[in-house]
Amino acid sequence: MNFAEINWLAVIICVVVSLAVGFVWYSPKVFFNIWWKGIGKTEKDKPGMSGMGLTWTLTVLSSFIKAAAMAFMVPSLGSLMSGAPTPANGALTGFMIWLGFVAPALLVNKLFAGQGLKIWAIEAGNHLVDLLLFGLILGAWH
Repeated sequence: MNFAEINWLAVIICVVVSLAVGFVWYSPKVFFNIWWKGIGKTEKDKPGMSGMGLTWTLTVLSSFIKAAAMAFMVPSLGSLMSGAPTPANGALTGFMIWLGFVAPALLVNKLFAGQGLKIWAIEAGNHLVDLLLFGLILGAWH
């Protein structure tokens, strides 16, 4: 596959979806407070605006790279599964990438950082939702 075959609009939609999912996932009403405490932060450590330009730039760039990589993987694996990408095999591709690469790597990092399974579940869960949705979008919009 080459870069000209990627549906770049679908990749951009994936980035927007990832940011929206992260906004909800890490909101105070969902996982932020548990996650913040679990990584060893306190109320006085609440994030401020310092350095947020770089944080958001790298967050968007990371989502873009992840979505572009999925845009290569969904057609490749989709063609092996059923001859063509579909939303279902796109989601399965996202799940397998999460299960085989993302979840184990994050697990080791969280365990050695002393942050435990709860923090791993929150962070890995966010990536799982992203990859499932990316696979659905890219499988449907190939």
